[in-house]
Amino acid sequence: MSGKFITVEGIEGVGKSTNIAHIRDLIEAAGIDVVMTREPGGTPLGEAIRGLLLDPRYTGMSPDCELQLMFAARAEHLAKVILPALAQDRWVLCDRFTDATYAYQGGGRGIDVEKIARLEQWVQGDFRPDLTVLLDVPVAIGLARAGNRGALDRFEQEHIGFFERVRQAYLDLAVRHDGRYRVIDASLPLARVQQQLDEVLRPFVHAR
Repeated sequence: MSGKFITVEGIEGVGKSTNIAHIRDLIEAAGIDVVMTREPGGTPLGEAIRGLLLDPRYTGMSPDCELQLMFAARAEHLAKVILPALAQDRWVLCDRFTDATYAYQGGGRGIDVEKIARLEQWVQGDFRPDLTVLLDVPVAIGLARAGNRGALDRFEQEHIGFFERVRQAYLDLAVRHDGRYRVIDASLPLARVQQQLDEVLRPFVHAR
């Protein structure tokens, strides 16, 4: 496979949607066919599971249930979208992936990372992203931005301490996997954020 798998991570309010579109444009400008997808979701079944996970009616869902729903959606996503696209030498650009599980369910919920790692190995084997872009902002800034988007989903309604743990888990992952992680300061004006993305992505895209 010559296709590449790029994931974009970050807490609420980091500007993932806008900046993922910028990354897509940069990749396509190089003449590369890219598939856009997201987690949880990406397939009809995955989107149905996403609905359950984000629905505020299910506040209080047990952490283990949440964790297993995430990996159930991911197994379907890999089988139906990600791996077939890569097998066709297409690139895949994904809004969150397993690192989000380590951050939200591990860091945020306090689930033992070894439990997450066992599920990761079972569902993915040795498959990992080729590049992970972490859009990072202080929690207070991210939550203020997210609060301006309208009704909050089940995760967005969490307390600030939850998101502080999630952000720290992401930063720890960036240190642990520094070979594939690129950390972007997403608290800057959009033009500066996208300048950082260009500096990170252009060498990666043109090294194919």
